[in-house]
Amino acid sequence: MADYTLSLVSSIFLIVASLYGITCLEFIVINNAKTTPGGIRFEKEIGLKYAKEAMETTSKFIWNMLNQNDPKDRRVMDNVTMYISEYKGAEAFTQANKINVSSVYLEGYQGNLTWEFTSLVYHEMTHVWQSFGAFEPIMLIEGIADYTILKANYYPPLYAKPGMGDKWDQGYDFTARFLEYCEGLKPGFVPTLNKMMNITYKEEYFVDLLGKPVNQLWKEYKAKFGGKPSTKNSNTIRERRYSDRYLGY
Repeated sequence: MADYTLSLVSSIFLIVASLYGITCLEFIVINNAKTTPGGIRFEKEIGLKYAKEAMETTSKFIWNMLNQNDPKDRRVMDNVTMYISEYKGAEAFTQANKINVSSVYLEGYQGNLTWEFTSLVYHEMTHVWQSFGAFEPIMLIEGIADYTILKANYYPPLYAKPGMGDKWDQGYDFTARFLEYCEGLKPGFVPTLNKMMNITYKEEYFVDLLGKPVNQLWKEYKAKFGGKPSTKNSNTIRERRYSDRYLGY
C-alpha cells in the first residue's frame, strides 16, 4: 500500500511539473577528449566540478537577465549537457540543450583559461535559454549571446566599444553594443525582444518597442558615438566572428 501511495504521489508531482514547467534540472559535463592536450588542460585548469558550477551560475544570470526566473517562462528540459570534444573549427557550438566545446581551442588559448571558459559558457548557455523560432537573423541571436557576456562583465579587453560596427546585425559584440544602446532607450527591451522572438522574428519588433525602424535606430546609435553608418554594400560587409573580439577590429 505504501509503495502504491508513493507511486501515486510521484505521478501527481510529474503531472503538475509538466503543466507548470517545473523540472529537476541537471547540469552534466562529459570530457570526451581526456587523452588529448586540450582535454588534459581542461581537467587541470578547469575540471568537471567548476564546469558544472559555471553552467548553473550562468543559467541563473541569464534567467534573471531575460526575465525567465519563473520556470514557466523558459524551455522545459531535464538536463543541459556539455561535451569537451576534439574538433577543429568553432570554439564551441550549441544545439538545443547540448553544448560542444573544442578541446583544440582550449589547448591553444593563450591566457587565463578558466576566465575564457567562463566567458564562453555565458555565451553558449544563452543559446540554450534564449528564444528563437523561424527566420531569425543568426547574427542577432549571436548578438544577444554576446550581450550576456557584456552584462556579466566577462568580455575580453578588445571587445567592441560603443559605436563600432558597420551594420546593426553584424553579430557578436558589434550587435551586443547596439542592443545595449536599445536597452538604454527602453529598459527591458532585450528580454522583451527575446520573448517576442519565441515563434518568429520581424524587424517591425523594433518599431513596436522603440517607435522607430531598426535602421533609423542604427543611424542614431552611430551618430551618438561619433561614428557614421558604413557606405559599403551590405553584401561586402563581413559578419563578425567570435574570435574577432580578441583582434580589436
